[in-house]
Amino acid sequence: MSRKPIIAGNWKMNLLKSQAKDLFEGIKDFVKDYSAQELPTVVIAPVFTSLSVVDTVACNCGCEGNKISIAGQNCHWENSGAFTGEVSVEMLKDAGCSYVIIGHSERRQYFSETDEMINKKAKAILAGGLTPIICCGETLEQREAGVTDSHIASQIRAALEGLTNDQIASSVIAYEPIWAIGTGKTCDSDEANRVISMIRKTVEEVSSSDAANSIRILYGGSVKPNTIAEQMSKSDIDGALVGGASLKADSFNEIIANTMKVAIAK
Repeated sequence: MSRKPIIAGNWKMNLLKSQAKDLFEGIKDFVKDYSAQELPTVVIAPVFTSLSVVDTVACNCGCEGNKISIAGQNCHWENSGAFTGEVSVEMLKDAGCSYVIIGHSERRQYFSETDEMINKKAKAILAGGLTPIICCGETLEQREAGVTDSHIASQIRAALEGLTNDQIASSVIAYEPIWAIGTGKTCDSDEANRVISMIRKTVEEVSSSDAANSIRILYGGSVKPNTIAEQMSKSDIDGALVGGASLKADSFNEIIANTMKVAIAK
């Protein structure tokens, strides 16, 4: 089955509104030269305070706006209420988002997010008509202990619990080996593909072969313009969740361009 690649830029806690506007316009200027059919699915995840300005740029650029989707970096599972500092799915949708990143290792590590919380968020995102990008991954200690596969499989099973086959098929998973995030280290492409293949098998076990074949699974972890081609050439890697390299238009646009080259070659 042919799955359309996704290149998602996670800007994390970076860029003021003016900087976010300039960066988004730099990406917009690049994608305007290509049709939506040629491009991978391009997703940008700014900080919450920059969502409105990025959405305004997207809305003001005509048909090009359809070539770049916007994501929230997190959400709460409730629609509203006394949850100071949180943002609901409905609010993200109102701000122009169509995707939401959940379960990122930084949320798990620094904010004590559990598998149960991530499952609640996934259900809320899907119920709200948006698409979750569900992150999973192992620490260096877990990898050295030989529990990479069992740990990630348990994360996937928990995150997808209670979802329908159709909901699972329309979701996105991002495998991010935690030891490779922001370290400059990149997981070997064959090993990344092996883990992602294992994730796809886990999805089939908890859902169906159709869902497993349809769901798009990304690699995240120090993705760069010079690594994406090899990663995208692998059988089960459907794109990338890009961190640092998404903060400059030139490097992010090069990742998009190299992804297209591989897609053509396939």
